[in-house]
Order: sequence, then structure tokens, then C-alpha cells
Amino acid sequence: MIERTEYLELLKRFKDKDLIKVVTGIRRCGKSTLFELFINYLKETGIKDNQIIKINLEDVDYNFESYKELYDYVNKQLDSKKQFYVFLDEVQNVPMFQKAVDSLYIKKNVDVYITGSNAYLLSGELATLLSGRYIEIKMLPLSFKEYLSAFNNLEKSRYEYFLDYMKNGGMPGNISILKDNPNDLDTYLEGIFTTVVYKDIIAKNNITDKMLLENVLKYIFDSIGSPISTKKISDTLTSKGMQTSNHTVEKYISAFIESFLVYKAERFDVKGKNLLARDYKYYIVDQGLRSYLLGKKADSDMGHILENIVYLELLRRGYKVYVGKVDDLEIDFVAENRDGLKYYQVSLSVRDEKVLERELKSLQKTGDHYPKYIITMDMDLESDYEGITKVNVIDWLLNKE
Repeated sequence: MIERTEYLELLKRFKDKDLIKVVTGIRRCGKSTLFELFINYLKETGIKDNQIIKINLEDVDYNFESYKELYDYVNKQLDSKKQFYVFLDEVQNVPMFQKAVDSLYIKKNVDVYITGSNAYLLSGELATLLSGRYIEIKMLPLSFKEYLSAFNNLEKSRYEYFLDYMKNGGMPGNISILKDNPNDLDTYLEGIFTTVVYKDIIAKNNITDKMLLENVLKYIFDSIGSPISTKKISDTLTSKGMQTSNHTVEKYISAFIESFLVYKAERFDVKGKNLLARDYKYYIVDQGLRSYLLGKKADSDMGHILENIVYLELLRRGYKVYVGKVDDLEIDFVAENRDGLKYYQVSLSVRDEKVLERELKSLQKTGDHYPKYIITMDMDLESDYEGITKVNVIDWLLNKE
């Protein structure tokens, strides 16, 4: 079991705080395992088994048809003289689950933890009902640091493991397969893909044209890191004989985002310090799923794959991440937190003088003194360009800058 240290520390920090702990993320990214790790921690601190109630609502043994059945099941196990820790996994499977969650939350001796595989979990009625009373922990597949930690006896170089990571992605279930039988990896990824697409997207959104949906998804997977519009996708698919509309494409993209399969990066005007409402970029939650869906074609765009990995890592580090615009130039990422901004350009290599000049130009035009980085796979890192730092991506992923 891989220690998801940063997520685990968040749960420890918010233990017994008057907040519902909500862990969100794509299926199989490790949410249930995180609960197991945290429950082990609780037991180590003296919490007894009978004070812990864990229910996986994907399990047919817990086939609750209403929120009241779920609430009654948990409530019967509570004792007002003891502190209880209630874990509800994939809680969105219970109709109107938010009422059960809220009823448990208001009990003084109950600490509530829930997971969900759809952003709908924190929208609509739940957000209204629980406003200000929950903390969301946004979980992603394994970072490269976590991925590398799973291979205790390093048989290859860090660079070779990183190339594997770029292709195979970071779903936690990958690790044992890669160690035992790498040829089974596509079968495993296919299981995740079909569950997310058919259960969380098609069924939930009553989508009938499965082929069209898959083609929209392939278009986005093939265009990571490139500015695209719903009109462009719609026009391209229509030209190939698939009748669709901007509205339909937009509906599908929203469903991809809600299922945590795809992330949207808005464009940010660096000089005007405002968001721009067009030609977003999209990034995907896991490179392995992209490799599964696109096949050999997935390996042909290493620059954008690298960009996708950096984007997800910035999310893990707690930043809001935008695509920067400076006049007519672009900065790959503007990362924002309470301390201000950081700027990142991502390039496979900047050994070519023209490439280096291009990557530096937009960073030099920001007109401010926030930290600026060029992240690359180059190993020669001696150069610093007027305050712009060049850093090797593997070093950056394994160490906080």
C-alpha cells in the first residue's frame, strides 16, 4: 500500500474538527485506500474498532434505497457516550445522500468522512445544505514521487522510470501490474475507462450517442495543452460525418470535467490580471488512460504530455492554475496561491537557442517580479536567465521548489 502522505496529513489535521471531510477524485485514484490508511492511524491512536463505521456504497451488501435507510443503519450503531468516525465511500450512490450526511454531521460525537467520484457531489443541494461546513480534499492519481516510491529496489534510473510514468500514468493499481505482468495494464485501464465513461458519464447524463461521446473525448485527449473551442470540436466531427452541435459538445465536456476525467485551464491575462472567456486548454487526469484510448498515437506528443504532468503537479501543490497570456504571447502556466503568482514554461528541451529564446520571451514580458521557471527534461541546469530559473522536471517533481 503506497503511503499517500500529503492527503493523509490533511485528514489528520482536520480530524475531530467541526467539518465534513469530503475526498473527491476519479475512480480508482486511491480514495478508499486513503480511508484505510487513515483508519489504521485512528487505531494506532487508541480508537477502537467499534468506534469506526465504514461503508462502501459500491458494495451490494449496502444497497440503501434512500438516505433514511443509510442514516438509520449508521445511527443504530452509535452510542452517545463514545466518539465515532463514519466513513461513507462513493456516497453519491444513495439518493438524496446529503440529508443523511447532514443528520450525522450535526451529532456532537460523530466525525464524518465521505468520498465521491463526481463533482456533482459538491454542487446543488449538498453545497447549499453544507455551505461552510465541509473541507474538500481533491485527490489525484499518484504523483511521480509517489510512483517512484513504490519501486523500493530501483532497477532502472529515475529517468527511465519517468519515461514509464509518462506512458503508463499514475493510477495506484498500475504498480502491482507493472511489477507482475505489464501486458495486463491495458486491461486494467480499460476497466477504469469503461466504468467512468459508462457509469459516471453516460448513465448519469442520459447520453444515447456513445460513439459521438467517445470521439469528443478522443479529440480532447489528443489535444491536451492546445487551445480548443467547442465550435472547433463540433466542426471537426461534423466534417467527419458525425452530426453534433456546440451545445452537445459543451454538455459532454462538462460531464468529463464533473467525473474528474478532464480538467479545464482558463486563460489569464497577465497584465490585465483578469480571466479570458474563450479557447480554454484541457488536461487529462492520467496519462495511462490517454495511452489506452489513443494507442500508439499517444506517444507522439511528448511535449504536451510533459505539460500535462506539470499541470497536475501544480494542482497537487494547491495552486489555482491558468494559462497565461502576455500581449500576443503565451505562458504555459500561471500558478496562484495566497503568496501570489508563479510562472512556468514547459519544454522538452531548450538546448536549441531559438527554442530557449521563445520560452524566455513571454516570461520576460510579464512586467512583474514573481518567480519564473522553465521546466525541461534537460539535465544541464547551470544557466539562470535574469531571474528565470531553469529546472529539470524530475528534480522539480521530487522536490518542492
